[in-house]
Amino acid sequence: MARRPAPSPGVRLAQRVLAASARLVARGAARLSPGAGRRLGAALGQLAFWALPGRRRVALANLAEALGSELDARARVKVAQANFRHLGVTAVECCRLFFGPPGDLLGRVRVEGVEHIKAALADGRGVFYLGAHFGNWELLAVAHRLTGFPLSVVVRPLDNPFLEALLTQGRERSQVRLIYKRAAIRGVTTALARGECVGVLLDQNAGRHGVFVPFFGRPASTSRTLAVLALRTGAPVVPAFIRRLPDGDHAVTIEPALPIVRTGDRERDVELNTARFTAVIERHVRAQPEQWFWVHRRWKTSPPRGHSEGA
Repeated sequence: MARRPAPSPGVRLAQRVLAASARLVARGAARLSPGAGRRLGAALGQLAFWALPGRRRVALANLAEALGSELDARARVKVAQANFRHLGVTAVECCRLFFGPPGDLLGRVRVEGVEHIKAALADGRGVFYLGAHFGNWELLAVAHRLTGFPLSVVVRPLDNPFLEALLTQGRERSQVRLIYKRAAIRGVTTALARGECVGVLLDQNAGRHGVFVPFFGRPASTSRTLAVLALRTGAPVVPAFIRRLPDGDHAVTIEPALPIVRTGDRERDVELNTARFTAVIERHVRAQPEQWFWVHRRWKTSPPRGHSEGA
């Protein structure tokens, strides 16, 4: 893969200034009380709904494609606004999570289903957590401290290296181990060999290299990596999702390991298992659509001509 050209001095300066500004804002937001933080986040999210027309259009278009037969236009606007407010609250929570008192937010998280992790780890092959950009997914990663089991998370670096350094500092402060996508195979297999848990978010467009599986009735390009590694290593795949509750607390739900399909046809197995993983994500999004990342162009990549959905 060809490397991206180095940014110009002007772009690099702008990136540095943006990161420094973000650090100041994050540290200020981290000092707010939980109630004040939620009010600020919701207000910022509502402001973003009106101030970012491009992202607003993406969210509304996605909602129309996914839930157009279930929600009329007015209802979709309400869900989109609630989604922006949710994302604003999530951003402020992350400021508290990464720069506030250690463990502050964890006191407002309850975890259900830890027994499913213990059962999945019994074989000694490690465990994959199947997750999505749903609820406060950064808090979901940190909540592994409540289970007692170490966790590594596969992440994609931000384009702004100074913002990436800031985010990495916050994540590592929260005792989350990071595996970058460029070296994901080695990092994942090493963590699994130690009998640890590895978190993978499987709900973003994977481009032309992904496998196309149904998501809200439409073929969506999805990373094949989780299915490939689960088939190769035999590590169980355990769904783990977090949702925000009406009182501002959070609930983590860990489900039993998903059965892995093995037909003997590798490509077919990758498609079938990825479709199963995606169906779990869709189930959670349908239950609380305002808490998913609708501002991402999930269906950006079209399937190749002649593609048929056999999953």
